[in-house]
Amino acid sequence: PRDLLVVGLPLLLLVLAGFWLASRFIQPAPPDRLILSTGGEGGAYQRFGAVYKDTLARYGIEVIEKPSAGSTENLARLRDADQEVDAAFIQGGTASAREDDALLSLGGLYHEPLWIFYRARIGTPTRIADLKGRRVAIDGEGSGAHHLARELLRINQIDDANTRLVAQGGLGLAAAFARRKIDAAFVVGPLQSATVWTLLHTPGVKLMNLVHAEAYTRQFPYLNKLVLPRGAIDMAADLPATDIDLLASTATLVVREDTHPAHVDLLMQAMGEAHGGAGIFQRAGEFPRATVTSGADFPLSPAAARYYKSGKPWLQWY
Repeated sequence: PRDLLVVGLPLLLLVLAGFWLASRFIQPAPPDRLILSTGGEGGAYQRFGAVYKDTLARYGIEVIEKPSAGSTENLARLRDADQEVDAAFIQGGTASAREDDALLSLGGLYHEPLWIFYRARIGTPTRIADLKGRRVAIDGEGSGAHHLARELLRINQIDDANTRLVAQGGLGLAAAFARRKIDAAFVVGPLQSATVWTLLHTPGVKLMNLVHAEAYTRQFPYLNKLVLPRGAIDMAADLPATDIDLLASTATLVVREDTHPAHVDLLMQAMGEAHGGAGIFQRAGEFPRATVTSGADFPLSPAAARYYKSGKPWLQWY
């Protein structure tokens, strides 16, 4: 009995210590589904959500896409404990971290330009202030475009009292221009956005060359200036016919703090596949990136930080 006690007691303690360590440091298996809040029809968030869905499906994870009005509604969903959402696309500058937030960023995804389109018949506006008194579409409530448009219009002393601001966005903007329902429209999204691409090729609609682009970046640290080079859209048609100065924020992917680390690793892979290539506004490998802008809203996820440093987890390689 004494020998049994001498051998058995340390063994029992070793087993108990193993269970304690497992409970502290070993995560349970990840859920087989992930709920992603995306955006509106024809928008980039919806398009990239489909890419993420395909990537995670290869690893047996079902991505359930939840369409939304855009960035502001996505953030509200993440903060609402009653909403079943694990991750969401957020436009830089549309959110400020709060003390009670349990949200983490997975890094910057891509430049998200602001495109200001206008009806050619109204002249050649080059300042947002030139739109005062016009009919201006600023996308719907809950979208990042709506939030940014309101901010920029405000500092140009434009509001509902002196200008007709229309809560409309998406693919319907082309028809609204054609029917002369609007004179200008604020659209936020990458070049691949169906709405942006459609408006760039809509007869009678032009893209504003924003002369104050650099000045806005000094007032809004989450914005940066981009240049759309002459001929970048269509060299044969010389579209655009001149370099165009634009403003841009940075799109980010935000997750809840309790999102399983395995899901974070897979989302990081999806981000690399969806956003890692070269484009008009970025070089290959420039995105995704850990640092966003000086206006970054949420701390970087530790799991994402490890991924940026070391790549895929060792076990996943094998």
